[in-house]
Amino acid sequence: TSRFRQFTDEQWERIEPLLPSNAGRQGHPFRDNRRIVEAIVYRYRTGIPWRDLPRDEFGPWQTVWKRHARYAADGTWDRILQRILADADAAGMIDWDVSVDATICRAHQHATNTSRLDQDTGGTSNHRNLPASECEPAGHGIGRSRGGLTTKIHSAVDGHGRPLASVVTGGQRNDGAMLHEVLAEIHVPRRGRGRPRSRPDAVLADRAYSNGALRRELRRRRITAVIPEKRDTIAARARRGSAGGRPPAFDAGLYKGRNVIERSFALAKQWRGLATRYDKLAITYRAAVTLCAIMTWLRATG
Repeated sequence: TSRFRQFTDEQWERIEPLLPSNAGRQGHPFRDNRRIVEAIVYRYRTGIPWRDLPRDEFGPWQTVWKRHARYAADGTWDRILQRILADADAAGMIDWDVSVDATICRAHQHATNTSRLDQDTGGTSNHRNLPASECEPAGHGIGRSRGGLTTKIHSAVDGHGRPLASVVTGGQRNDGAMLHEVLAEIHVPRRGRGRPRSRPDAVLADRAYSNGALRRELRRRRITAVIPEKRDTIAARARRGSAGGRPPAFDAGLYKGRNVIERSFALAKQWRGLATRYDKLAITYRAAVTLCAIMTWLRATG
């Protein structure tokens, strides 16, 4: 019924050909693709347990979960997002003044009752070439922060606030330390010939990303850094006088557009299954973040 439907017919026609028919396994092709994908989105939008999915609408919950786990592990959602981004870029719809930031999500007790002994030390991979066993980070992307056991979503969005890439880590991870990995996840194929685009025109970020090493890396890649300096850095330069050197260039007008990433997080967290993490595995949680990004782009591109 319309109450449980997440996709319009036009949106579904765009992604249905991109779904694998049998995910590389022998046997009968997958059936009921639309019902299964609608169930996955419904579960994350409402935040209900998998077992509570309405059977009359979506069929057995085990089938829905297994399909989501398979698509998360084999990179299906990442490939679909790349295809949608490629279409949007060909139409000139991507604003390459990219904003980056991170948001904290509380991990529910159902996500933390694993043998999670090691603290998370990094993000998930892009899943394009690696098996699931190599994508899952130590600690399952859950760490301790002021809010207790938390997960952090590091994202890059275009100038209109639409997601380009996401990385999941433990909540204690430093935002600036993950900038390189987040930018490495930006991968927009060309519709024609040429290498995929992975370099923004500019990167807008807050003071958490303000350090010399990051600025030098952005300069090396010919990316304009729109990042305000930390107050202690400004004070230290003032104390040194002329020996302190010139402050880095900063476009205050362009920086006003950085709030689009905050709006992007607010939109994503309307999905209750993202605002609170219930998934034990980081790859399945990140797959849901990617699926939310797909829905955002489908709405934006008609």
